[in-house]
Amino acid sequence: MSILAYDLGASSGRALLGRLTDRRIVTEELHRFSNDPVSIGDRLHWDILRLYHEIKAGLLKAKQGGLDVQSIGIDSWAVDFGLIGQNGELLGNPYHYRDPHTDGVMEKLMAELTPSHIFGKTGIQFLPFNTIYQLAALKSANSPVLQATDKFLMIPDLLRYFLTGEMFNEFSNATTTQFYNPLTMSWDRDLLAAIGVPESFFGTVVQPGASVGKIRLAVQSELGIGAIPVIAVAEHDTGSAVAAVPALEKSFAYLSCGTWSLMGTEVDAPVINEISQRLNFTNEGGVGGTFRLLKNIMGLWILQETKREWDRAGQNYSFPELVQLAEQAPNFGSWIDPDDVLFLHAGDMTPRIRQYCQQTGQRVPESPGEVVRCILESLALKYRYVFGMTEEVSAQRFNGLHMVGGGINNELLCQWTSNAIGKPVWAGPAEGSAIGNLAVQWIARGEFADIWEARKVIRESFPVKVYEPAQRDAWEDAYGRFVKVTGIRA
Repeated sequence: MSILAYDLGASSGRALLGRLTDRRIVTEELHRFSNDPVSIGDRLHWDILRLYHEIKAGLLKAKQGGLDVQSIGIDSWAVDFGLIGQNGELLGNPYHYRDPHTDGVMEKLMAELTPSHIFGKTGIQFLPFNTIYQLAALKSANSPVLQATDKFLMIPDLLRYFLTGEMFNEFSNATTTQFYNPLTMSWDRDLLAAIGVPESFFGTVVQPGASVGKIRLAVQSELGIGAIPVIAVAEHDTGSAVAAVPALEKSFAYLSCGTWSLMGTEVDAPVINEISQRLNFTNEGGVGGTFRLLKNIMGLWILQETKREWDRAGQNYSFPELVQLAEQAPNFGSWIDPDDVLFLHAGDMTPRIRQYCQQTGQRVPESPGEVVRCILESLALKYRYVFGMTEEVSAQRFNGLHMVGGGINNELLCQWTSNAIGKPVWAGPAEGSAIGNLAVQWIARGEFADIWEARKVIRESFPVKVYEPAQRDAWEDAYGRFVKVTGIRA
């Protein structure tokens, strides 16, 4: 008996088949595909119909392989959405969160409503692309799409709707919008009124594990498949990744490492206070009524954009080759703050890295190895910074850091992260989001009693590589200089 997890990341997607065999999870990658944003004029969009096509392609491969798929779940990145008209059709291609149409909107809304008011209602980190600012930007621009809208669906909600014809909003993703109130567990009508968006756009919010329909007849006929049940997992991919953290103790710190890096801990209730607001932490919904108290870090996006830049110039390095070049480059030569707004938008990244280093009085990295070393060291040192903040905001002390996600394939980054925090790093599983997606489906199907039983089986099913800290004095000295040169701490 098999179940299918669709995990959509910012650069690629995959369909992972899962089976339980003798209380061990066995997975098989059934389908993998790229997720390429589309630039049209000055706008950047997601190719949502291509993603829907790839989801159907995964179902077709399962059928062709003679697989009896018992359920499916979909997770993706947060904040982005599609708008549905009264006739039930999608109104335009969803914007990509890196599209600049939200530039300046967050600052304007914060001036009108005050940060304390917004954070007190939502507990969500201030990021310029949060859903509230995207909708406010559309409203300010008198968007004809917004004027014709009947319903709002986030990316997994939308893809589920295409498959099933049923509209639901899922909890873990809803909390990322910055207009869902985790204290009242409902859409916040005051914030929606402030941006001029009707509350009627937003539907029932379901918890991870809820049954949200079956494959609709038209899709059954098109693909020659049955009415496969669809389950709402933790549909924010970080929520699924945290569900897959193979922790054995309730108090643990995690880093979901990929295009974005997200570091935090799991808590029973949102932490909305002066400290979490000052440190700009976020409280996002999790599995089993939990919340993810975490902070976004720009992540491997910077390296991915740098590689794309070099690819366009005919310098075709693989990621392992770039990591090897970084390892050979001089250490602690220059650093960036990965979360500087300079690195948010798509485009040539190397000139911006050099600009940052020049403006901060550092040696400017020249060779690809020096540039990549600058990126990876900066990420490891920023992880150290946020690790300390996570301990402060949660009033806990952690013995080490669980790393999950595709970024753990970069063993150099894992080792440098351990060096930087001065504690062990436990890396695995790499396909954290997809495995967490599977785990929630199995909980919903009664195969696991709860998330803790699922985590125990995950730990027994997938290898965890341990990285012990090294070169402590050198990394401690580097951290002090990193904080000073980037100005991240007063």
